[in-house]
Amino acid sequence: MVLQISLIIAMIISIIYVIRKRKKAGIKGVKSFLTPFCFYLNAIIYLIAYWFDSIGIISWMLMILLFMMAAYFSKFTSASASDGS
Repeated sequence: MVLQISLIIAMIISIIYVIRKRKKAGIKGVKSFLTPFCFYLNAIIYLIAYWFDSIGIISWMLMILLFMMAAYFSKFTSASASDGS
């Protein structure tokens, strides 16, 4: 239970951090946000599957699909976001 709560808190902090970082860098658009969105959705699917004890082939296939989508949409991230500045 502690790991689940810490994951939820870490996700909330991470989402706030990503949104502030994007606003500060002046990055607009949806395509550049799809990579982190897929990672967040992946964590949410894992939590839901764990809570409902349904970690099976469907949840694993969804997670693999989301990882592949995140890898595909990573080409839309801007150069300023990948420089680490």
